[in-house]
Amino acid sequence: MSGMEKLGLTLLHRMDPERAHHWSLNALRAGLAPLHGAPASGGRLAVDLAGLALDNPIGLAAGFDKNAVAVAPLMRAGFGFLEVGAATPRAQPGNPRPRLFRLKADSAVINRFGFNNDGAAAISARLALRPRGRVPVGLNLGANKDSTDRAADFAAVLACCGPHVDFATVNVSSPNTERLRDLQGREALAALLRGVMEVRAGLPRPVPVFLKIAPDLSEDDLAEIAEVALASGIAGIIATNTTLSREGLTDPQRMEAGGLSGAPLFERSTRVLARLSQLTEGRIPLIGVGGVATAEQAYAKIRAGATAVQIYSAMVFAGLTLVPRMAQGLDRLLARDGFASVADAVGTDRARWL
Repeated sequence: MSGMEKLGLTLLHRMDPERAHHWSLNALRAGLAPLHGAPASGGRLAVDLAGLALDNPIGLAAGFDKNAVAVAPLMRAGFGFLEVGAATPRAQPGNPRPRLFRLKADSAVINRFGFNNDGAAAISARLALRPRGRVPVGLNLGANKDSTDRAADFAAVLACCGPHVDFATVNVSSPNTERLRDLQGREALAALLRGVMEVRAGLPRPVPVFLKIAPDLSEDDLAEIAEVALASGIAGIIATNTTLSREGLTDPQRMEAGGLSGAPLFERSTRVLARLSQLTEGRIPLIGVGGVATAEQAYAKIRAGATAVQIYSAMVFAGLTLVPRMAQGLDRLLARDGFASVADAVGTDRARWL
């Protein structure tokens, strides 16, 4: 990390977290953030993720660029793929502020945003104007808080934005919209995914659809989700969203309501990932999310069963240059262990997490 980036992070951490988030997006749009691009990998980092050709397996998780306002600069930051959103059919303000908290003592973040966003139409218009390039861009699909048919909301957002994205994610795992996680049950999830896949079939270019799940599921819940996912025709599962657990935290803000992300989520989310890898038997790709802050942790997710990983909270503490540094480190780890590609390493250490 350069001295300028350290100074920038110091200044941002003196601000209210949500204000700092907006400043970060504005800095990206103004060309003030460091964008070093992806390192040359000799092909070792290249990944096929459900038909998406990635230069490397490190993606940006949803939530950082909710409204797709900084897609162009983020495409030059070194990510292998980007996920923006979540988008809901209608714009909504989300939950009252404050709703974002840095837990410095735990290298963690708590948020209770509640799907605040500009709405599908505005986000779709921005995505339609994004540059086309080697970095796939996807959209996290959400539901309005006051919706009378939340399952239909996911399909509606895909219908609006689908022509302008490379993949879409059904997000039924945010803890910040009341009863949203109820949609992870077998019957509700199967019906929701049927509606989404029907819309997908009618798009000008059918896109891969992923499902993002919570880390706080029981063994029976995971088995049901794996069964529904395999039967539905979705392209993969993202494991996991934020947790409601506060186990082991020490920061004074640890009991703020909302979803916890960052370092404390790593082991919990990786165990869920490994179990899903076992349940799905490699029949659909998995994306590992939760507490990834180093190349070693990205590598651990891959060896637990992930085809690709996503990061977000780690950038709050390590900056945007974390992305190329992580890619370079991952390349070295693959070479060290004799893997010719990321695909060769997927799931090779799964048993450790079961």
